[in-house]
Order: sequence, then C-alpha cells, then structure tokens
Amino acid sequence: MKLHCRFIFQYSSPATAEKIRDSLEVDNYRFIQTKLDNDKLIAEIESDSLMSLLHTTEDYLSCLSTAENMIAQTKKNLSEDR
Repeated sequence: MKLHCRFIFQYSSPATAEKIRDSLEVDNYRFIQTKLDNDKLIAEIESDSLMSLLHTTEDYLSCLSTAENMIAQTKKNLSEDR
C-alpha cells in the first residue's frame, strides 16, 4: 500500500516560492515531487511505509525551515544595507 502526503506552503511572492523550491530540489531526489502554483509551493511525498513517510516528512520540513530562515535573513540584511 502506498501512503501519500501533500503540503501546500504559501509565500509572499512567486519568486520566494521558487527560491525555496530551488534550494530544496537537490535533496528531493525521487522521494518528494514539488511544483509551483503562483505563490504556493506544493510538495507531495509518497512512501511504502508510515515510518519512511514520517522520516522523509521530518527531513523535508527541517530543510524547508532552514531555507525559509536563510531567505528571511537575506532579505533583512539587504534592507539594512539600504
């Protein structure tokens, strides 16, 4: 039996959603499929076991949080330089 999980993350702009997606794409391999819908990042995970789904989800959300924090810090630094 296949298990499926879908996350939809909404950002302030399509460019931000794209930056987040691009920064995570290298780690997704074949475990996570992502697509953009305007300012939304849609991530879909499929697994054969619940534990595998949970581990993949936990890893993805951790990487997502890091990417979001990096973009937020970069925006803050750029606005302080002005």
